[in-house]
Amino acid sequence: MTGPVNGEPTIKFTKLFIDGDFVDSVTGKTFETIDPRTGEVIARISEGTKEDIDVAVKAARYAFDFGPWPRLPGAERAKLMMKFADLIDENIEELAALDAIDAGKLYHMCKALDIPSAANTLRYYAGAADKIHGEVLKVAREFHAYTLMEPIGVVGHIIPWNFPTSLFFVKVSPCLAAGCTMVVKPAEQTPLSALFYAHLAKLAGIPDGVINVVPGFGATAGAAVSSHMDIDAVSFTGSTQTGREIMQAAAKSNLKHVSLELGGKSPLIIFDDADIDKATELALLGILFNKGEVCVASSRVFVQEGIYDEFEKKLVEKAKTWVIGDPFDPKVQQGPQVDKKQFEKVLSYIEHGKKEGATLLTGGKTVGNKGYYIEPTIFSNIKDDMVIAQDEIFGPVMALKKFKTIEEAIKSANNTRYGLAAGIVTKNLDIANTVSRSIRAGTIWINCYFAFGDDIPFGGYKMSGFGRDYGLEALHKYLQVKSVVTPIYNSPWL
Repeated sequence: MTGPVNGEPTIKFTKLFIDGDFVDSVTGKTFETIDPRTGEVIARISEGTKEDIDVAVKAARYAFDFGPWPRLPGAERAKLMMKFADLIDENIEELAALDAIDAGKLYHMCKALDIPSAANTLRYYAGAADKIHGEVLKVAREFHAYTLMEPIGVVGHIIPWNFPTSLFFVKVSPCLAAGCTMVVKPAEQTPLSALFYAHLAKLAGIPDGVINVVPGFGATAGAAVSSHMDIDAVSFTGSTQTGREIMQAAAKSNLKHVSLELGGKSPLIIFDDADIDKATELALLGILFNKGEVCVASSRVFVQEGIYDEFEKKLVEKAKTWVIGDPFDPKVQQGPQVDKKQFEKVLSYIEHGKKEGATLLTGGKTVGNKGYYIEPTIFSNIKDDMVIAQDEIFGPVMALKKFKTIEEAIKSANNTRYGLAAGIVTKNLDIANTVSRSIRAGTIWINCYFAFGDDIPFGGYKMSGFGRDYGLEALHKYLQVKSVVTPIYNSPWL
């Protein structure tokens, strides 16, 4: 299969996908999706509002209450999920190109990593679909009791723009395996691949109404999902502020189950015994991968004083060679920020850093005269209470700090309202064990970074949210536990 000509895929799907069909929004309204490489319009997309969410929820509710999906044997659901995964593999070039033009992501990374990984996430949960079991309980009284694991019902998924494909399938895959139906609201910045996946789900034979995709804005479509009286659970990845609003809406409506994967300000702690070349590579990758638009970006880097000067010198040298440009160029390491708003937000934080007295070691400027490109930016002489050390910037901006003792590093690492991830670089097992148990975060990477896997649960502590994606923990989010109890008479055993 050939890739898109000059990196420009043909846009095939721009309407809402509800009950197995592409349809216009009830209001007929559309919005522009923008190419962050140029700031120009890619396409006009049907804008879902509260009325469209209502229609989509009705379709999902009917498919759950009366349709085949929750009633199929797990093995049959698995077959259709496997077919869906195969269709993703067959369309890798086109899907990678959609995420590149819509989100500014590197085409070659999407093709090599994001899209194949999404297909494998589907396969992982397809393998779990026929292994959803309750248990027989040993009851103290004269009763026979067991638990059933039942699908939770209609689920609302609200997806962010930084990993449009990966996070679509992180949420949709376990939900499908569990036998739920769903309404997916992709980010308004990146609706293109989600609509293509809806088309592939239909081709795979997933019944109508099981997956509905309604692009729209957070304040309208997202709010309608969170407050809907007929949605049983909502799963959200995005900002902590939006997470708060979703939780409030869930509480005020029908007390739907909520799972939130929110912001981060993840520390990377590098000890004196670290291999400096490996440590600088991890630190740069940790903040510059996907142009810093990663919830677990290593945005705070703490380096022990014994190697600090050499580390800083090598880090700055490597940052200056980082290649920024068109995400379709295979030599490019960093594309544009996702949109103008995010671009301006990152630049405003760089100004904060300068005003607060941090030392700008490199970067800090825009690149080119069109599109939303920002240089890799490193600040040193950071104090823990600075805005750039506390707020999630979500861009290529690193805060670098020297430390003396383990205790000092742990204290600084935990000095944040977030708790999503952390990295430790050391050859000392005792240090690795102590620090990994001392940092309050959901994932700790030792001598690696961004080590994700379908079988590794992922989620946060503190204001980074609750609930887990990936692993069997994610499957359990979409299941209810029901206890069934009957009396037993004259049994020789309890």
